[in-house]
Amino acid sequence: MINLILFGKPGSGKGTQAEFLKKKYNLVHISTGDLFRTNIKNKTELGLLAKSYIDKGDLVPDQVTIDMMKNQVNLNHDVTGFIFDGFPRTISQAEALDFFMESIKMNITATISLEAEDSILEERLIKRGELSGRTDDQDIDKIRNRFKEYNTKTSPLKKYYNSINKLYSVNGIGEIKEIRNRLSDLMNQIK
Repeated sequence: MINLILFGKPGSGKGTQAEFLKKKYNLVHISTGDLFRTNIKNKTELGLLAKSYIDKGDLVPDQVTIDMMKNQVNLNHDVTGFIFDGFPRTISQAEALDFFMESIKMNITATISLEAEDSILEERLIKRGELSGRTDDQDIDKIRNRFKEYNTKTSPLKKYYNSINKLYSVNGIGEIKEIRNRLSDLMNQIK
């Protein structure tokens, strides 16, 4: 079983590469954003609880996010593994994920960080914003604020996974196919 955590700043290609990894290794992609949207749309108990925090402009508590993730994993018990995207975001979430995975006789195989310089990511996001109409990808100050938040939150997680020898960095600059090849080479090493 392969269980991956995928990190990367906005514009790093996480979504594109998660789709590739999902198909190539027959994994279930669990995105925190998708979990929130689905639970809120379907008016589940957890979705309504998350919405109550979001509507007030508050962060959704770790336990609500963790419970959504657990439910999604438990719905997919006969799979070859998972890609966690946008989760964990804090050390407490990482520890909760490790504890949960151990309780169901699984573990995290690797944490992969797609790395790219901010200037390149800014260009990618501006272009994506022009094509998609996403307003958060069209404002350079908003983009830089997202990078700052990512750096603040993700740095401790990188240290956490590095300390247990599960952190791998992949160069996220280049053509999509080049990055896929780098990911495939890495997967061949860690499987």
